[in-house]
Amino acid sequence: MNGLAMYAATQPTSHNEMVERHASLVKRIACHLINRLPASVQLEDLVQAGMMGLLEAARNYDETQGASFETYAGIRIRGSMLDEIRKNDWAPRSVHRKARMVAEAVREIENDVGRDARDTEIAETLEMSLPEYYKILQDNSYHKVLSFEDLGIGDESILETMSDNTPGILDGLQREDMQRLLSGAIATLPERERLVMALYYDEELNLREIGAVMGVSESRVSQIHSQAVIRLQARLGHRLGTDN
Repeated sequence: MNGLAMYAATQPTSHNEMVERHASLVKRIACHLINRLPASVQLEDLVQAGMMGLLEAARNYDETQGASFETYAGIRIRGSMLDEIRKNDWAPRSVHRKARMVAEAVREIENDVGRDARDTEIAETLEMSLPEYYKILQDNSYHKVLSFEDLGIGDESILETMSDNTPGILDGLQREDMQRLLSGAIATLPERERLVMALYYDEELNLREIGAVMGVSESRVSQIHSQAVIRLQARLGHRLGTDN
């Protein structure tokens, strides 16, 4: 008997019934998420992490809070999957370091010229060619997809506060402030970056589908997305505590 089965065997029958009834939800969420992650992330790993999230949801669910079990479990399942990915971060330190360099260059340029920093200006500030700059964006892309979701974009991030560790009123207000801050910052992005963010986070299209909509390659969409998130980091990092 593996660890997951042993854990399940210790739970009340009603919990096991909820787990069995919603096991397909884990696979559905994993399949949706895997399309937005690099090939190095295995579906089986996401499913295993998601099952642990489902078990925790069955144990902690409180129907008096007003949310259905499927809604609550979906949040916990997805959170467990993201935790697993973060724990096994595939991005080498050089990717993080170069992303911070780009964010600093963007901040410097935009403070000086009072408008969106252009690709050529960023590359020049970093003393590199455009292809070298685009390679940094490409390498950084998948890491930033996950990090941006961690900042709390979307309804799920708000619903995630429904747990056995419900934050206080002050925490809730700070979270709402961050949501408004991010929404306002996204609205100021250059048009193409704003479109990519809307298609990715609001419409939940993957990079290939966005490329088809915009008439560009998947790799170019990846670069635009990465640049958009780095631009947001440059503009908001000091207020969200992500500068270091």
